Amino acid sequence: MISCHWIDRRAGALLCLAVASCIAPSAVYAQSSFAKVIDEVQPKIVKIFGAGGLRGLEPYQSGFLISGEGHILTVWSYVLDSDVIAVYLNDGRKYNAEVVGMDPRTEIAVLKIGAEGLAHFNLDEAVPLDPGSRVLAFSNLYGVAFGDEEASVLKGAVAAKTDLAARRGAYETNYRGAVYILDAMTNNPGAAGGALTDRRGQLAGLLGKELRSSLTNVWLDYAIPVGEIATTTDEIIAGRFRPTPPMEDTKKPKEPHSLALLGMQLVPDFLPRTPPFVEGIKAGSPAAKGGVRIGDLVLFVNDRVVQSCKQLSHELTFVDRLDPLKLVIQRDQELVEITLELE
Repeated sequence: MISCHWIDRRAGALLCLAVASCIAPSAVYAQSSFAKVIDEVQPKIVKIFGAGGLRGLEPYQSGFLISGEGHILTVWSYVLDSDVIAVYLNDGRKYNAEVVGMDPRTEIAVLKIGAEGLAHFNLDEAVPLDPGSRVLAFSNLYGVAFGDEEASVLKGAVAAKTDLAARRGAYETNYRGAVYILDAMTNNPGAAGGALTDRRGQLAGLLGKELRSSLTNVWLDYAIPVGEIATTTDEIIAGRFRPTPPMEDTKKPKEPHSLALLGMQLVPDFLPRTPPFVEGIKAGSPAAKGGVRIGDLVLFVNDRVVQSCKQLSHELTFVDRLDPLKLVIQRDQELVEITLELE
């Protein structure tokens, strides 16, 4: 029997796509070719497990290998906000992954596992798609794949290519670029970060998060074209968007920046990773003059990702107060870059 997994929206049922004994010889050949493509892609897909469990949040998502040295492209989400991120390869091997970096504008992340000689996609060889193009979507939909189980495969088509206008809850997504709208049910738990390919198994896009259309409020099945994120992915690997704090043995300046000197007060730090929201601004301070506002969420300090109040304060200790301080903040639905300087 030759089969592919179709997953019905919000229902984890696996339905048999085709049975060789029930179809014509020409269709059997087509299905054989189809199965060959799937077999070639499966080793490039990974299953990612991390944070989750609270308020029904699933602790898993998808990703795919983009280098033989273990680099993995996926979406940035709460799943990666964990001290331990487990990655399972197609053959069942398990690795602990580190976050190489992420970009809040495109909401993508790159992970790294300690393996070599891996089957992978080459981003430079990704193909563009037109409306009507037939596609395959590979992902760990509903978390049905664990260990050496194969990823789920959905068959569909590109319905349209348009700019994304979507939201998650009450908040608009940061990414506003081009996406492929798909005639395939990819907007389900676990699918985010999976690979979209053409019918020949050539990489075309990254499956997006669970989002609703800002215009119609319906769930969106979409993927981000690789061409929209390839450069950013390369920059992450090169170290531009680094998520981890500096090494503790890095030399610190004698007089560093601090929240007090900048005139910023963050929300009370009650949680292990309290998001660094600005709760207060001192009048006439560098923060006030630079345009920081109450309610801003600090995402970057000098191109380094900060995920908590504690980490933001820690990063400031590595910046001399004589040097300008560049912040990237999220304000409502926009990302704003601000440079602060002490007089």
